Amino acid sequence: MNDWRERWRAYAGERSHLAIWTTVVKWIILGSCIGILTGTASALFLKSLDYVTTLRMEHSWLLFLLPLGGALVSYLYYRYGKDSIKGNNLIIENIQGGEAPIPLRMAPLVLFGTLVTHLFGGSAGREGTAVQMGGSLADSFGRWIRISPLDRKILLMCGISGGFGSIFGTPLAGTLFGLEVIALGLISHQALLPCFAASFVGDLVATKLWKVHHIHYAVSEFPALDFLVVLKVLMASVIFGLVGMLFSQLTHFLKVHFTMLIKNPMVKSALGGFIIITLVYLVGTREYLGLGLPLIADSFQGEVSPFAFLWKLIFTSLTLGTGFQGGEVTPLFAIGATLGHTLAGLLHMYGPFLASLGFIAVFCGATNTPIACFLMGIELFGSGGAIYMFMACVVSYLFSGHTGIYTSQLIGISKSHLISIPQGTTLASVKELGKVKLEKRDED
Repeated sequence: MNDWRERWRAYAGERSHLAIWTTVVKWIILGSCIGILTGTASALFLKSLDYVTTLRMEHSWLLFLLPLGGALVSYLYYRYGKDSIKGNNLIIENIQGGEAPIPLRMAPLVLFGTLVTHLFGGSAGREGTAVQMGGSLADSFGRWIRISPLDRKILLMCGISGGFGSIFGTPLAGTLFGLEVIALGLISHQALLPCFAASFVGDLVATKLWKVHHIHYAVSEFPALDFLVVLKVLMASVIFGLVGMLFSQLTHFLKVHFTMLIKNPMVKSALGGFIIITLVYLVGTREYLGLGLPLIADSFQGEVSPFAFLWKLIFTSLTLGTGFQGGEVTPLFAIGATLGHTLAGLLHMYGPFLASLGFIAVFCGATNTPIACFLMGIELFGSGGAIYMFMACVVSYLFSGHTGIYTSQLIGISKSHLISIPQGTTLASVKELGKVKLEKRDED
């Protein structure tokens, strides 16, 4: 078999176009296979998520089981999870050069854990679940067909793209998300076609084969290009970036300090559940639980509390910071949309317009994926406000600094030429790097 492969490579290498077509066909097939797997997994997850969310809404007493649910999920990860507890970061680290296999158990564990979180009222998202299922399935598929180490990295990126594109119904954003999320400022064009195939097929499988319906929000009008409007959008975008940074920093802070204070992960999650229940009764509403889809809808069609974005941020950071499973992105959508709605009143702008910018820009500030977020804006809201969407994503990306929800992201290119960051630095290590530089400056 190996001799046949070598002879084919030698023959194709002498004919460059044949070699290119061989690569194209190969990655369309492999990317599509990952798309079928991720689209099916996302459909199962979304239908299950709708079911448990309906149960929670119909039976309010389920909220009081949140501490027990958190303890159960933490026990399962402690007992069986192993490296799965790293979540999305484990996949990113393997794309960057890791060699440890991503356990197939990650897929059922994160699926079950996220459903439990939502059943009992935790504030979390769905992107993390889709991406982890995608990465786990892609790595298992790669081991089954015995791909090379380089192809394994591309296949893992396909898993991210397929999961993201199929869970949100945004195949273009899914394609770029799988490329951008690995390192700030660097995109691997080698993986462009495979990631597109995975995201496109994943979305088709979820929507056409399994009949999943995605929610899209209408923005009836976008303002004409005007200096004053541009100025207001830039001001709002700075705030979007800072809020994205606040979410990332607070979530990481709570994860670190809860773990330091409470060594037992089951007790930690149970305590987090009690805190969330207490907050629900202090605030006097349950609208900050779950995904936050009603908050998003109200941002485009009705009214929301001026501080809804802050409460949703706190509820989500507490949920994830105390060990519950789930993603961050849909709550980030809710935080951004409600923040945009609030800023629209202060800046005297059309509410749904600024809500749409906040929707993608806060997400961008927390994930450092400006092109993916820009494309998501076009796929969800249309191209009428494309210029403003691009402004919002770029400004938010810059003003969120070298922070983000994925601590294993590499800093390929610094966000400022005035900030020197050594090659190989991740978001997790950049803070320590800053401390070292500051200490050396003080010594000098």
